[in-house]
Amino acid sequence: MRTVHEMSKLTGVSIRTLQYYDKIGLLHPAEYSASGYRLYDDAAMEKLQQILLFRELEFPLKDIKRIVDSPDFDKSKALEQQITLLTLKKEHIENLIDLARGLKAMGVNHLMDFEPFDTHKIDEYAAQAKASWGTSKEYKEYMEKSHGRTAEENAMLAQQMMDIFAEFGRIRQEDPSGRAAQALVKKLQDFITEHFYKCSDEILYSLGIMYTDGSDFTTNIDKRAGEGAAAFTYRAIKAYCKK
Repeated sequence: MRTVHEMSKLTGVSIRTLQYYDKIGLLHPAEYSASGYRLYDDAAMEKLQQILLFRELEFPLKDIKRIVDSPDFDKSKALEQQITLLTLKKEHIENLIDLARGLKAMGVNHLMDFEPFDTHKIDEYAAQAKASWGTSKEYKEYMEKSHGRTAEENAMLAQQMMDIFAEFGRIRQEDPSGRAAQALVKKLQDFITEHFYKCSDEILYSLGIMYTDGSDFTTNIDKRAGEGAAAFTYRAIKAYCKK
């Protein structure tokens, strides 16, 4: 067993990141010591390698969690996908290096080649890799409900969801465990269940964590609903899910 400090030193992953991975359910420690320290075994180390390879390929954490938690997750299959994607990235970088060297040797006006910037092969394969792990019941339900929707319909749903966050924003100075905030959490949960997939309390809590992870979720919610709205929404969800 390795403590979180030993795990961080060995892998180069910060303690804060390991704690966050535990918080969102991406990588739990094998157990906790009597003094409360996170302890990691070889299985956790192996899972972290998978996570870091996907991160190197710029997969979002929510996609990585869905993949590694998939009931039919195949380590060999994932590794083959990662090797293919890393090879495509290597070729892409080598092409960019060749272009840069050519520009240095010949000058910008003599080498107007933009093909090395094209990433469609990488993007297409990455999309296929992500889709191949879409076996969770929530993902299947999402695909079924979203099938046939127009871009306008998707935009309207996104706007309606942002309107709910705006309601959170208007009461963000109130008690997140109060009646008004808790009613909004139920409204958000029901909206997700109706239009996307069955939103259990566990899934809702995971979403609440994502709303405050400093990503585009946080930025977009706070931009629409006011500074601190994302954090308030998370606190309300946490109270609702009794976490």
